[in-house]
Amino acid sequence: MRPDSLAFRLVAGAALLTAILLIGGGLLLASAFRESVESSFDARMDVLLGGLIADAEIDPQGRLVLRRRFTQARFERPFSGLYWQVTESGTGQVLLRSRSIWDQQLPVPPRREEPGPRRSEAMGPEGQSLRLVARDVTLPGDTRTFTFIVAGAANEIERETESFNGTLAVAVVVLLLGLIGALLVQVRYGLRPLRSVETGLADIRSGRAERLTGDFPSEISPLVEEVNMLLDHNAQVVDRARTHVGNLAHALKTPLSVLTNEAVSPGDSAQLAETVRRQTGLMRRQVDHYLVRARAAASGSVLGARASVAGVSEDLVRTLKRIHRDRDYDVTITCPEGLDFRGEKQDLEELLGNLLDNAFKWAEGRISLSAAPVQDDPGRLTITVEDDGPGLTEEERARVLKRGARLDESVPGSGLGLSIVDDISGLYDGAFKLDASPLGGVKAVLTLPRAA
Repeated sequence: MRPDSLAFRLVAGAALLTAILLIGGGLLLASAFRESVESSFDARMDVLLGGLIADAEIDPQGRLVLRRRFTQARFERPFSGLYWQVTESGTGQVLLRSRSIWDQQLPVPPRREEPGPRRSEAMGPEGQSLRLVARDVTLPGDTRTFTFIVAGAANEIERETESFNGTLAVAVVVLLLGLIGALLVQVRYGLRPLRSVETGLADIRSGRAERLTGDFPSEISPLVEEVNMLLDHNAQVVDRARTHVGNLAHALKTPLSVLTNEAVSPGDSAQLAETVRRQTGLMRRQVDHYLVRARAAASGSVLGARASVAGVSEDLVRTLKRIHRDRDYDVTITCPEGLDFRGEKQDLEELLGNLLDNAFKWAEGRISLSAAPVQDDPGRLTITVEDDGPGLTEEERARVLKRGARLDESVPGSGLGLSIVDDISGLYDGAFKLDASPLGGVKAVLTLPRAA
């Protein structure tokens, strides 16, 4: 697993967060356990203190005595870690004490105003650290105040806490290692589809496959679909390029044959020059046509490409007005702001340029260009170019869409413009049709993809 891999980042990040949470939880648990042990220890001392007070009484001679001895053996074993003692509060004299204290005595916790037991920590016999609980009591039949004290060695708390902390530390380490192992398994299993994508791309690169295939999770399926669409698009571009090259070669074969025959046949130079001029013009038109188609085929599905319909239309109209400045045209452009074509700007210029060029050539004086989104399909738009020229019959509208077809040789042109418009719109999965315009001339309608 490389440090720059996605799997390493996922495992390292999750392991670090898990370790922080486990250690933090362990510390909180250890603290809670220690408080519980101390509370339990103090509660046990309270019980022993209550039993000591309950056993105390004043005998007929006025002495403090116990009706029975505590039955716990630790009170009888010297320095066992469990002690009790009774002192007279006024004089501080030790009246009674357990055998476990031997010849020593317990320190008396300082008195305070609040009623109830007093707790403190002090050093006891043999240098033991003790936790003490004391209570001042006045017994029936006596006016003196006695201080009853019970103490226990604090190292018992430490032993229980250390034992628990050791077990807790082992449990945290084992749990952390187990979780990291589970994370490794989970990440490897979760990223397996990405490795399948990597393997599939390697197969495509080596020629063993043409597309990504297999069952992929819903999160990766869009990526796989986009990659397959890109592969299909590239394959279509290559196929179109091969087709255009073949068509161009076939289209140039006849003019070249004619030129070859004319070159080797006897005849006057004027006839040869006219033949060369006519055939080279035909070849130039064929080359221009297929170059435009090849470029449009290569860019027909470029991701992210977009062009403003209004901006391109205004630029073209401004240019054509300068070209035809000898005539006064009334040109209206109706296009909402923000309406964009989803494709290359050069292709939109090619489409509208051919339509507007035809309109300027044939119009009497009025030209209209309008664009709008398709009402029932928000992903498409329509562009309509109309003129008030002589118009075309239905038969003529069908003829002008054929490559090289020209209805009037007196008007300059190659006869390829409308054919190019039809070809480019088809490459974008669009549509192109000609109809009669209410202005009297031709109405050209383009349907193209719209950029979101």
